[in-house]
Amino acid sequence: MSPEPPLGPAGAAAPEAEAAAVRRRTLCRAGAALGLGALGAVYLWHTDPHQPGQLLIPCPFRLMTGLLCPFCGGTRMAYDLMHGDLVTAFHDNAVLLVLGGPAVAWAAARWLAAGLRGRHRPLRLTARGNAVVLGIAAVWMVARNIIS
Repeated sequence: MSPEPPLGPAGAAAPEAEAAAVRRRTLCRAGAALGLGALGAVYLWHTDPHQPGQLLIPCPFRLMTGLLCPFCGGTRMAYDLMHGDLVTAFHDNAVLLVLGGPAVAWAAARWLAAGLRGRHRPLRLTARGNAVVLGIAAVWMVARNIIS
């Protein structure tokens, strides 16, 4: 348990102490995410998801419905990207590669930059952002199930 930050004039935490706490939490969370991502990447590097019989979590949506969800192919895409095969990665899940990856990288970079400046920035979408993401996911899911 960390010690309480010093209190300011109105009983609120002093801005410097609060900013330092936000920086510390941001670095801890980013480090944990980086470590878990690295462990997953090391495992995936040695596990070819294109081959049957690999120990990978199957898509629950596909198991229940037989349809491809918007994220189906994401594991194969990540494997192909790590091995430098951009064409096959695009074939595995084009929308996730072209829109999803850059969007997540942009949001994570904004969150990290704000946290390192001592500002709390929650990762949230607006109502319009939710509508855009859900609309793209729905169109992509329908399109890829009609095509395949």
